[in-house]
Amino acid sequence: MFYSLRHPGALAVTLAAAGILMVTMGTRQSFGLFISPMTTTTGMSIATISFALAIGQFTWGLVQPVAGAVADRYGPRVVLIAALLTLAAGCAVTPFMGTGFGLMVSLGVLASIGSGAGSFSVLIGAAAQRLPLESRGAASGLINAGGSFGQFVAAPVFQKLIQSVGWMGAMWAMALTAVLALPLVSRLVGSRSGAQPPVAGEKKMRTAVAEAVRDRNYILLNLGFFTCGFHIAFLVTHLPGEVGLCGLPPSVASWSLAIIGLANIFGSIYAGSCVARYRSKYVLAVMYGSRAVLIAWYLMMPRDPWVFYVFAAGIGFTWLATVPPTAALVGKLFGIRYLATLFGLTLLSHQTGGFLGAWLGGVAITEFGDFTWMWYADMVLALLAAIVNLPIKEAQVRQPA
Repeated sequence: MFYSLRHPGALAVTLAAAGILMVTMGTRQSFGLFISPMTTTTGMSIATISFALAIGQFTWGLVQPVAGAVADRYGPRVVLIAALLTLAAGCAVTPFMGTGFGLMVSLGVLASIGSGAGSFSVLIGAAAQRLPLESRGAASGLINAGGSFGQFVAAPVFQKLIQSVGWMGAMWAMALTAVLALPLVSRLVGSRSGAQPPVAGEKKMRTAVAEAVRDRNYILLNLGFFTCGFHIAFLVTHLPGEVGLCGLPPSVASWSLAIIGLANIFGSIYAGSCVARYRSKYVLAVMYGSRAVLIAWYLMMPRDPWVFYVFAAGIGFTWLATVPPTAALVGKLFGIRYLATLFGLTLLSHQTGGFLGAWLGGVAITEFGDFTWMWYADMVLALLAAIVNLPIKEAQVRQPA
């Protein structure tokens, strides 16, 4: 794994990108922990707060192709600096928001724009521009693992802060963390302040995007990634509520989220290594299929802490480990020149599913009193995602001699 990052400076670039993702993903994946205390202190309903977070899921995806296009055109430095500052601003003003509309502005728009612009599409694209071909698969896995490590660390830390200094103090701590990550931007982009210089005969961005959105393989890839977003947003937003329905303490939820993050560190690194050995579409099909099996197992088991922890470990292994093979497929199909833009569009599909996962979870608990129908929807979508990836026309992986 790390041998492929032996190129001078490759590991430093990769770790800087992973560190930024650790902050942006660790922050946004912990927002679900704030639903219960915010409901208690503000009087807003779970459905209202869930809708604001659902707006955030969609906004996070919507900003990905925009941020990717800006980074491809002007370079990633300005995008990443603006991202971290916007994330900090969104978290900092949230305690002053006492209405659903206010939460939509702070968490649904500001914090989500910041975390989205400082996420996968820009980071993986920026790293790919500075890494040789043989290092990119391993790098994407390690960068992705940084986001998972952020969730592993952030969930229990912010849960503890909520209990000790209140949810407002914990939100301000999030803002400070985003500001402290700013020095990592220079380590990632180095002395480059702009985008890659154009190459003679190179396609324009508009042409590359138009070709991609008409490509059947790209459409199938996006459909599968939609399901990934649905799963993740539902769980990260409503797992604390599911734990509460089972009569278990909030610590079970925070530790479950932490275990998901820890398991995905290993899952992401493993997925990065699989990209170099197997066709990415098969890696994705296995991941999505395994989720259906895990959810069926969870529904058949008694609701005790260890069931949540085992489920978290299993689902966590594939949590965002879908990112390396998905990014690799986009790169294989269309090259890396506009990888940040095209992968950003794929992440928009992911977060369209994320919007529905977060919002419909709130609707389900309000209308039916539990999340049963959401779990069933999760299983069906996981099976469909496994199936739609199989027809993608992907070249065989060339094994080293």
